Amino acid sequence: MILIKPWEEAAPEAYSIRSLVFIEEQGVPQEIEIDEWDPLAQHALAYEDRCCIATGRLINLQDGSAQIGRMAVLAQFRKQGIGSKVLTTLIEYGKSLGAFKFILHSQLTAIPFYEKQGFIANGPIYDEAGIAHRNMILLISATD
Repeated sequence: MILIKPWEEAAPEAYSIRSLVFIEEQGVPQEIEIDEWDPLAQHALAYEDRCCIATGRLINLQDGSAQIGRMAVLAQFRKQGIGSKVLTTLIEYGKSLGAFKFILHSQLTAIPFYEKQGFIANGPIYDEAGIAHRNMILLISATD
C-alpha cells in the first residue's frame, strides 16, 4: 500500500527512512537532509504489514512541471519493485495536478533505475551532498 501525505503527517516515517538510507548508509550530513521543500511537498509512503518501508516526495512547481526527490527504500526491501511503485505513484499524483514534466536529481548509481521508468539523463554530473548526481527528466504526452 502506498499513501500520499503532507509533510505534517509523513514526517516521522519519511524521516526515519531517509535518515537510515541517506544519513547512515550514504553519509549525507544530517543538517541538510530535511530542507525547505519538505513542507511544500507531498510525500509517498510505502507500507508492508503496517511498517513504512519506502518514501519519496513530489514538489508541484505549478508550471506544468514537478520535481521528484528523496526516493529511499529500506535496504532489506530493495530489488522488489517497491521503488518503482513509489515512483509511479508520485508520477500519477503529479499528473493529477496537471504536471507533464518531471525532473529529479539522480545519484549516478540510480540512473539505470530511472531510465527504466522513462527518464532521460540531462546535463552535466555534479556533486550534491558529497554524492555524484545528474539531472533527469520525464516528459508525459497528453495521451499517456
